[in-house]
Amino acid sequence: MNKLLNTAALVISASLCHAAMASEASHELTLTEADKLITLPLHCVETPYPYKTGIVLGSADDLKEPAQHHPIFYGCFDWHSAAHGYWSLVTLLRQFPEMEHANEARAILERNLTAENGQREAAFFSKDINKSFERTYGWAWLLKLSDELKAWDGPKAAEYAANLQPLVDVIVQRYMEFLPQLLYPVRVGEHSNTAFGLSFAHDYAVNHGLTELQELIEARARNYFSDDENCPISWEPSGYDFISPCLEEIGLMQRVLPADEFLPWLQAFMPQLADKDYSLAVGKVSDRSDGKLVHLDGLNFSRAWNLYALANAYPQYAHLRAVADQHMAYSYPNLIGDSYEGGHWLGSFAIQALNSAVDLRQPPQS
Repeated sequence: MNKLLNTAALVISASLCHAAMASEASHELTLTEADKLITLPLHCVETPYPYKTGIVLGSADDLKEPAQHHPIFYGCFDWHSAAHGYWSLVTLLRQFPEMEHANEARAILERNLTAENGQREAAFFSKDINKSFERTYGWAWLLKLSDELKAWDGPKAAEYAANLQPLVDVIVQRYMEFLPQLLYPVRVGEHSNTAFGLSFAHDYAVNHGLTELQELIEARARNYFSDDENCPISWEPSGYDFISPCLEEIGLMQRVLPADEFLPWLQAFMPQLADKDYSLAVGKVSDRSDGKLVHLDGLNFSRAWNLYALANAYPQYAHLRAVADQHMAYSYPNLIGDSYEGGHWLGSFAIQALNSAVDLRQPPQS
């Protein structure tokens, strides 16, 4: 694939209708799109309400404002959406420092990614009563945010990464403690999906030399999924899915298995993907003002990023790019101007899918 900034593709416009999108647009994260997408996390990361806490109350002392528990991740409706909202800010700043709203985004990072706030977030997660909080969806996004900060050469990036490191260390330890205890994978299409929770964590471990974490994830992935066959993708989507159980499992196994193991595994797991005429119906959203029903836009982005990754790495699966494009064409035009139910989180999914379309980090395998 060509480099991200130079890929020959048409700009996706949020004002285009679905038919025009399907017939005219390829998918690229450009400056024009970045200027639109950054408005989504800017609108939510410092918006304290509405907010879904998800915490366990140990005593009356825990009855506090969300920002007192989570001085960084108190916006975007819930902790995990705030985490990937910050990831969106950092990712877009890293790739497009000349964005119209870049200074506004930098000011938010400066206000909130402080050493004191990082310590307070870490202290919350360190309590035994909170050991399952955001397991493993929020954990995965936190590591992805840290990964992006450490890859960014921005003037304050190293400082922000260091300020977040105490929390990162707690999350890594939580993975190390939890995975040996998780005897069976969670295969649902929502937050607790095991394959998703391991994928970003594996990326972090590889990128930062955490050999023990990497080896544990790889061992558990093999244990959970090596014998899986004929994934019932016809059962997707369930009503509230925002990630694809079948394709997220493929995404994880593509990470952990070498090509000579992965390709036979994939043939057994979803043999229909090899068909040059393979098609997959998009997940349709009936009401984007419903916070659960709009999950299906996330499903479409999740499918897209895993299909793009597969098509990028293996030429024999290049035809799956068209399937990914169809999923993008359905959901992408609805992002800008969407209700808060979708707008507070879907931008991150779109950015991940757009970046996966051009394979920023991982070279093709033989």
